[in-house]
Amino acid sequence: MGVPRSRGATDELGPDEDSGGGPAGCSTDPRSRAGADEASGAPDGSQLLAALLDGMDAALCAFDAAGTVTHWNREAERVLGWSADEAVGRSGFAGWAVRRADADEVRARLMAAMDAPGRQVHEFALLRKDGGRVLVRTQSAGVRGADGKPAGVYCAFSEVHAQIDLERAIALSEALLEDASWGVVLVDVDLRPTVVNAHASRALGGSRTSLLGRPLGELVVQGVEELEAALHHVLAEGAPSAPAELWVTLRTAEGERRRCWRSGFLRLASPLTEEPVPLGVGWLFQDITAAKLAEQEADRLRFRTSQLHRAARTACEYEDPMEAATSLLDFALAGFADHVLVDLVAGERLVRTAATPFDAPGPCLLVAGGSIPARYAPGHPALQSVERTGTVRTSAGAQAAASPAWAEERRWPRDAAHALCAVLRSRGRTLGVLTFLRAANRAAFERTDAAYAETVAARVAGAVDLAQVTSGAAGGSDRL
Repeated sequence: MGVPRSRGATDELGPDEDSGGGPAGCSTDPRSRAGADEASGAPDGSQLLAALLDGMDAALCAFDAAGTVTHWNREAERVLGWSADEAVGRSGFAGWAVRRADADEVRARLMAAMDAPGRQVHEFALLRKDGGRVLVRTQSAGVRGADGKPAGVYCAFSEVHAQIDLERAIALSEALLEDASWGVVLVDVDLRPTVVNAHASRALGGSRTSLLGRPLGELVVQGVEELEAALHHVLAEGAPSAPAELWVTLRTAEGERRRCWRSGFLRLASPLTEEPVPLGVGWLFQDITAAKLAEQEADRLRFRTSQLHRAARTACEYEDPMEAATSLLDFALAGFADHVLVDLVAGERLVRTAATPFDAPGPCLLVAGGSIPARYAPGHPALQSVERTGTVRTSAGAQAAASPAWAEERRWPRDAAHALCAVLRSRGRTLGVLTFLRAANRAAFERTDAAYAETVAARVAGAVDLAQVTSGAAGGSDRL
């Protein structure tokens, strides 16, 4: 009763253990017991029994076959206020620990356990020494003498609210480790999983048993340092005040997966010691990858919309349409790409009209001294974009380590590893191609990036078309 460690003790205790079978009629006070072993300095059986009873977390009392109280431990004294000297020797609870109106029923239900198999569980309203009432839950069982006949009853009890709190705690832990809709992992002080619930096993990509005892580095490819640092902090300093969002890359049978987990941590300490002894960390997490990606996409969309708005307001202040186009590209580059190239159609070829510096970050500027033919080989992504009248995305991919050679073959800056070519169209005509480039340390262009590039290309194409019209050249000009 009380906590699981008390149950084993109450099962072994009875009113006649110190005498070898007959009713003891003894108190748990060691001073009231003396034996031959006392002279030799060794504790006798009565002293050991008294120490054991007084050290229990559960309140415990025992009755002989006649219903007389034979044992009463300190936890029982704490709950009801009656000391062992006041309780031992009384006949039942009548008149002191139970109201007289309830005494016969309580006595009958307790003593019935002497002849019944197993344990009997009851709830009684007992009286404190100060006159207050307390509702307790009892577990009682019969005690057999040496001859196998019923010799008495022992009764372990605790306040109902304490028992309910314990049951709730056990039920909560079992629910968390079985049916919770978020991951629960218990790790030891060596940061190895010791318990993994079903949700966490699915998130980590393994079975509940195969994950136990394995280093976290075997499960998490990237982000394990941040996770282990958080666990170490909890062991040393305690739980953080707010959940943490951790990005990790997992190794699974289907390949690597990048996930975002909102994680909470609890330091676990043993309740069985006076000084808290760390048992490990409870780690609870939820997969919020979809929500975080949606949030990032919304932030990116807001930023790009703001940049386009600012670009439009700035571009309208330029008298030269081509300067307006390069100004618009400067706004578009922020957070989107590292380089941009503007190649316009001149007859059967493309000529470089504007670009950012190849060797360092910088603004998009018109080519000094006039346009230069772009020496693109057949099949070049920029040529494909013109031929298809659409957007083309390409990347060095597995050749990322050799991206300088990959970029040089395509006449792009050496650090380019990802490219997006968007065609410039205005009034039903193809005016050229706009090429955005990213370095190897950035992600490849995606569909949402292509949509943004096409929006930018449409605005740049309008400025280029205006420049051609105002220069009086239908297919180009000295400047273009």
